[in-house]
Amino acid sequence: MEFPRPDLDEFFRTYAIMGFALERDESRLVVSANISGRYNLWGVDLDCPYPYQLTYADQMPSQILTDPRGRFILAGVDQDGDEKTQIYAIPRSGGRLQPVRVSPGKTYFLAKISEDGRRIYYSTDRDNPQFLNICRYDLETDREEVLHVGEGASAALVAVSPDERSYVYVMHFSNTFQVPYLVSDGVVRCLTPDPTAAQNVHDVAFLDNATVVLTTNFGQDRAYLARFDLAAEQFSRWTSAAEELTGITLHRDSGTVYVAGSWGVQDRLYRVRMGSDELGVVPLPAAVIQQMECGTSGTLYLLGRSDVEPFNIWKLNGERWQPVTNNRVMGAGRDVLVPSETLRFPSFDGMEIESLWFKAQPAVAHGYTIVWPHGGPQAAERRMFRPFFQYALSRGYNIWAPNFRGSTGYGAEFEKLVEGDWGEGPRLDMMASVDWLTASGRASRDRLFVVGGSYGGYMTLLLHGRHAERFQAYVDIFGPSSLLSLYETVPEHWKPSMARWVGNPATDRERMVRESPITYLEQMTRPMLVIQGANDPRVVKAESDQIVEALRANGVEVEYLVLEDEGHGFQKKENEIRVYQRVIEFLDAHRNP
Repeated sequence: MEFPRPDLDEFFRTYAIMGFALERDESRLVVSANISGRYNLWGVDLDCPYPYQLTYADQMPSQILTDPRGRFILAGVDQDGDEKTQIYAIPRSGGRLQPVRVSPGKTYFLAKISEDGRRIYYSTDRDNPQFLNICRYDLETDREEVLHVGEGASAALVAVSPDERSYVYVMHFSNTFQVPYLVSDGVVRCLTPDPTAAQNVHDVAFLDNATVVLTTNFGQDRAYLARFDLAAEQFSRWTSAAEELTGITLHRDSGTVYVAGSWGVQDRLYRVRMGSDELGVVPLPAAVIQQMECGTSGTLYLLGRSDVEPFNIWKLNGERWQPVTNNRVMGAGRDVLVPSETLRFPSFDGMEIESLWFKAQPAVAHGYTIVWPHGGPQAAERRMFRPFFQYALSRGYNIWAPNFRGSTGYGAEFEKLVEGDWGEGPRLDMMASVDWLTASGRASRDRLFVVGGSYGGYMTLLLHGRHAERFQAYVDIFGPSSLLSLYETVPEHWKPSMARWVGNPATDRERMVRESPITYLEQMTRPMLVIQGANDPRVVKAESDQIVEALRANGVEVEYLVLEDEGHGFQKKENEIRVYQRVIEFLDAHRNP
């Protein structure tokens, strides 16, 4: 018997795992996944790892915590992607969401539960929209205590000591300027020697009540592992690697720290123990680490994915990884899925840029290439499974995904290059990448499309306005059209960092106008598909409305798809399938005969 090749449904019916929490006795994991097509909490018993549903709200749970005494689960849940996360409790056996901290229109960032399961810690914009407050709430007495009032920059709680006498919060001035502060017995200290110095912090954890470990790039270009001794009030560099060290998880009893190393398109994993500065390499079962947690037994649990493998969770037994989940692409083996190739090219000014190249298999290839500017912009395209990529490849499209200047994983100086320059250097990197790709013979100049989401949607619009003739058609997904209106409409707690990131209309108006896609309406002449979530709090619907209306007034062919029950992304599988089916139909319709 012969069967057809996998198509849209096969690729997109693969579920996503957005995060997990480990129960104290390590009997099960609680995962946030869209197994049913909508996000809910699911239980995965480690002695019988078949998932079973724990909630039915059909909204994405995040910030999951389990009660150390095994009585309940806590999670942050928003409404249809509006990112106004509220805190709910769920019975351990599952069921209805029980409100714990709920303030309509406000946001809670759940961070920690106490060792006895009685107190929870969180940041919230409820009474401080721009800078956030840090609070502690007693579940038994229904008493909330404000621990810190944010001022000058948004304050995010990131770690609490086991004895709860100390905690660490980070002042977020921008994505590349974040300063960690320790509060111990009411005394506030900066964890690094100079709070005014340019620095970033990726992760923070208490190894014990007297020792904080963190990954920071204080005084360096790439982040390293550091520690702070509370008794000596001393910061010291612990160890470093060739990669930028980012995420941390630890096992307190053995003094073992696991730390992720990120360099460009993939990760490495290291292990170091107290009393040593030697980083031991731990082989990874995936190319990209999404999350890792260490159990009380010392077992490491890891959520990851690769370019040809979707989200899965593994646990490390000794030196061997054992799969906990078995998420796979329906009907598609390694002979169908296309791995990426990492390529590097010189940009317009000679700077080396790294990119991922996916080449469609000869049996289906038609020579068209989708150019994919990633979101962020301070993020990166990495070797991670995207259903859209594999679906497009199965339909004959190549994928080209450059990590233009400003991308993460290449050091702080590279990442900062997009700050105050959203539309010049990164745009020229994108065009240099296309020139290099076509000159190498991998792509044809007359067979190029641009598809991008978020900042990638902004770049799609900008390329349309500045280089319309270079591409056949454009697809913008959740992209801002004006930096001036973006500045005014982002969430309030983003605004303290917007001037450094995008610019300030009072002082940078001319540049912000120059870098806004809507400035170049007259040059936008090619067909365009625009997709927008009605509940998007980051790039509000008006951003897409204004450019669609203006383009239509100019007689440009524009298709506009508004998702009434989505925000800045996809929470509902049927919407994701609908959008990407339409994207491929749109591209197919605009290929030359």
